[in-house]
Parts: sequence; structure tokens; C-alpha cells
Amino acid sequence: MLHSSPVRLAEVTCGYTEKQMRGPGKTREILGTRACVSAEMATFEDKSSTSQSPIDLFNSQGIDITLNKDRGVCKIVKRHGKEGERPMIGDKVHVHYTGRLLNGKKFDSSFDRKEPFVLNVGKGQVIKALDIGVCSMQKGEVCLLLCKPEYAYGSAGSPPKVPPNSTLLFEVELLNFRGEELTEDGGILRRIKVKGEGYNNPNEGATVHVHLEGRCGGRLFEARDITFVVGESEDMGVPLGVDRAMEKMQKGECCLLYLKPKYGYGKEGKPEYDIGPNAELLYEVTLKDFEKAKESWEMDLNEKLEKAVLVKQKGTQYFKSGRYYHAVIQYQRIVSWLEMECGVGKEQQQTIQALLLVAHLNLALCYLRLREYSQTVENCNKVMELDSENEKALYRRGEARLLRNEFTLALMDFRQVLQVNPSNRAARCRIAVCQRKIREHHERDKKIYANMFQRFAEHDAKVGRLKRKKEESRLVDQNNKAVKKP
Repeated sequence: MLHSSPVRLAEVTCGYTEKQMRGPGKTREILGTRACVSAEMATFEDKSSTSQSPIDLFNSQGIDITLNKDRGVCKIVKRHGKEGERPMIGDKVHVHYTGRLLNGKKFDSSFDRKEPFVLNVGKGQVIKALDIGVCSMQKGEVCLLLCKPEYAYGSAGSPPKVPPNSTLLFEVELLNFRGEELTEDGGILRRIKVKGEGYNNPNEGATVHVHLEGRCGGRLFEARDITFVVGESEDMGVPLGVDRAMEKMQKGECCLLYLKPKYGYGKEGKPEYDIGPNAELLYEVTLKDFEKAKESWEMDLNEKLEKAVLVKQKGTQYFKSGRYYHAVIQYQRIVSWLEMECGVGKEQQQTIQALLLVAHLNLALCYLRLREYSQTVENCNKVMELDSENEKALYRRGEARLLRNEFTLALMDFRQVLQVNPSNRAARCRIAVCQRKIREHHERDKKIYANMFQRFAEHDAKVGRLKRKKEESRLVDQNNKAVKKP
């Protein structure tokens, strides 16, 4: 019911586990079980058992938490939370709540669904009052919120449960919160301190003007204003994680970025900043301004081809310096520009195919170095759609499959390499490796099955011995009985 439609709320609620959830720089444990929350859920009814009306109670005890102090959302704290941080815009929060009309009638509750409600706060996923209220809370806190219509469902209400122009009462417990994950691997965590303007974001190739403050282990190691091109931050010594976050930011936004080593300075560290290998970093980033690069649809084919040549050179530069993630960004730009282009005339079509082939081949090699073997195979397959006998694609796919322990498939690839180029000695060596691995695998299987059959045989023998003993015992009993008869 926090959303404009009660059906929508049911769709977006998600499961809840008691496992620990990582927050920036430390582990955050989910507080509160249904038992302890229900103990706190004396709800507003306890407060209103006095002669005071809800409005009078909030007028006397409530704190106005709105930005412009219009008393549109007032708050009474029932249980104080842990001292420390509060949720920031975009944070993923877990809450329990119960919503009531002023007459005390309940219209929605997360307890009825037997799981907490999960949302990204400050993103408009819930009514404005809940965004404001949750951002004012500390972990473990339980509070009451009085919400005027303009901060709730307004003049429309939310039929059939919430009439138009309704002032609402909520009881909320903040169970847990953490930053917004910007990557699937959780390597970049963002917490927004100041929301940006509008809805435009920098794109790949955009020029951005930012203020950076970098910290490692609480120590400030850099603070500077800098301009760089998104996708080419390495040229200015800006970590990959900051570069990747740019496309999620708006002008004027100030955020905290928690970077895992992969998105910071990696295994090499940064000696000039006294940062060792595999260090986690914290950056405070303010996007002061940006100029977007042309989108693909804004460029004609000739412009795309010219840019693709330059981008290929940039990608090769990054690859040679070991900056494989940065190289991937460049080669992916070529693919995004040209994969749907047909070209005018045979020559232009050949140029497109040649650039796409090189881009996919280089992507395959980058992913091979990054040990992302599925991506290697995928890009090799793309190359072979353009050139079914491409020696490099066959070899790199074989390497990826060998490293994924797909020995038979790898063997097939390396044999195909020899069909294309019989003098490829590297492929011959790999064939020998694959054959050895296959033999070792078969030997292991033999031992496993031999042991398994031996155990079965031993089990059958044991069962047989028990049966024979049982039968012998039965016969002895019968003989004894026969002897005793007169």
C-alpha cells in the first residue's frame, strides 16, 4: 500500500533472510525478528488510549521532518536505533510497517505478508512521506509518522482502502540498509549524499567535470578537480569504479563510492599514494557538469567507422598496458556502433565486418586474461559467425574451454585449428594437453566406479553371509526341536 496501488506493493515485496548483509566498510546485521517487533507493535492505539486525538498528540510530541518545515510529515520515536549512519538516497532498505487511517483502521501492513518490505529509498518507489521518514531513521529504530495527504496519496487517494485527501498514520521499523550496488558482482556500492538535477546522465565517451576525494583505510590520499572522458579515466589516473559510476549520476550529485580492489587499484596498488595491493577504496564524487557524447543514432555510418578506428587504437593501448577492463569498454563501443549496420556497397560492408571481427577477437582475448571464460567463448562464436575458420577464434575458444575443464570440446577446437593451419605448434601442444587431461579424467572415473562396484560387491557379500548365518541358525533350531520330540 506504500505504492500508489496495493497490488503493486505485493509485486515488489521480496523475501527476507536472517543472514548478514554487507554495508560499506563493515558488516551490518539485520536487527529485529517478528517477535521483538510485535512486542513493539503496541501501535498508535496505545498512544491514542488517552483523551488526545492523533492530531493533538503529534502537535504536542511530533517532530517536523520535512525539508520546508510545513509539518507535512511529523515523527514520534518509539524506540531509538543504533547511533550512526542513516539511509541515503538510493540505499536498499528493509522495513516493517503498518499503515492506518486516522480512525485507526489498518489499510496495509508488511506483517500481513510475513516478510519485510524492501525498497530503494528516495527513488519514488513509495509515497513521499515514507521516503522522508525512512531517511530520518537509524538502524533498529521504531517510529510513528503522521502524513498529510500531499505527502501521501493526495486528492486521488488509493481506492478502495484509502479515501481522497486522507491523513495517514504509519508505524515503521528500520531493520537494515546498505548502499546501491552498481555492478552485478557488488564491486561498486553507491550512497547518494546530495541528489542531482534532472534525469540526464553522462554516457560512454562523455566529458565529465568532477571533484574527487579518495580515502583508503580512513586516510585521505587525494582531493582534486578533474576532467576526463567516460571510458578513458585511466588516462587521468582515475579508478575504474569511479568511471563506471558516471553513467548512473546526474549533474550536481554528490555520492560515496565504495570500491572493491578490482574497481580500484587492483593487485598493483598505487605506490605514489601509498596504497598497497588489493586495497578497498572510498571515493566521494561530485559531478559538477558534463557534456554528452553523440549517441549511436546521432552518427551516420561514416562517422561511426572513423570513430571505431580511433577507439580500436585506444583499446589496443589499454590492452598492451594490462588495463583489460578499460580495453573491454573500448572494444564494446565498436560492437554497439556497428553490429546492426549493413553498409552501402561491398567495400563498406567488408570494413564493418573487419572492425567487428577485430573487436570480438580482442574482447575474447581480454576476457581470457580476465578469466571470464564464458564471455571468451561467446565472443569467439561471434567471430566465427563472420569467419567460420578463423584460426585465432578457434584457438582462444579452445583455451577457454580447456580452462573450464571442457576437455573434449577444447580438443575439437584445437584440431580445427590444425585443419586451418597444420603448422600451428601451439595447437598441437594443446591437443596433447587435452588428451592427457581426458585420460586422467577417465582414470579417475575408473577408480571411482571401481571403488563403487567394490563397495557394492562387499555389501552383497555381507548380506549373503548374514543370510547364510540366518539360514544355518534356522536349520539348527529345527534339528534341536526334532531331537527333543518323544
